[in-house]
Amino acid sequence: MKKILILLFAISTNIYALEAQRVKDTIIIDGVMNEKDWLLAKWYPLNQLMAGVIPSHEDFNGRFKVMWNAEQLYILAEINDDKLFDSHPNPLDRYWDDDCLEIFIDEDRSGGNHQFNFNAFAYHVALDNQVVDIGPNNKDGSTNFILLNDHVNSQWKRNVKVPYTITWEVAVKVYPNTFSLSQQANNKAVTLTTNKIMGFMLAYCDNDSSDERESFIGSTVITPINGDKNLGYITSDVFDTLILK
Repeated sequence: MKKILILLFAISTNIYALEAQRVKDTIIIDGVMNEKDWLLAKWYPLNQLMAGVIPSHEDFNGRFKVMWNAEQLYILAEINDDKLFDSHPNPLDRYWDDDCLEIFIDEDRSGGNHQFNFNAFAYHVALDNQVVDIGPNNKDGSTNFILLNDHVNSQWKRNVKVPYTITWEVAVKVYPNTFSLSQQANNKAVTLTTNKIMGFMLAYCDNDSSDERESFIGSTVITPINGDKNLGYITSDVFDTLILK
């Protein structure tokens, strides 16, 4: 009933909803867009500035598709970035200031704060395909950056022709808010089904050579709070609605 009410609310208030078509065959995560299934999915733009400066079209532009099967979500991102930048050798150190793809998922579309818990996930996928999120604070109160490489399978390749487009294929296992670092043996990804409603957002951190990222561009129109649109890593209230068709 809750999912139906959310869907009706999204339609009645004209909230932007993404649709993911079901995979009919097999998608191989290799950074090559050669599966016929991808032709079934709609392109969505990455064009909403959430932090930093608006990049020129030559500096950055991107779009993406989403599909699914019972085991996982599939994401195809097509990224044009004129300079790839990764200056932090430690994958847990300031990963947001390097070029990376960000995948935001709220499994039950419940919304709410998730900055230091797993009410939702904010996966940062680095250029070396390692995946970072923030977990509950350490005992001393410090921020607990964690690798969740087993949640996300990611590969990208760059075209040899100008503008050297990156094709980034990703498969994401979807975990509920019961996910726990201390009870790893009990963690199970959910089985995805037709008409499931989720919270979802995609974004890209773009840095050409600065100490901090220069642009943070996403898929979602976010109403700023005190002028700040960089809210997705804190609350899933700003995510789009994703409907599995």
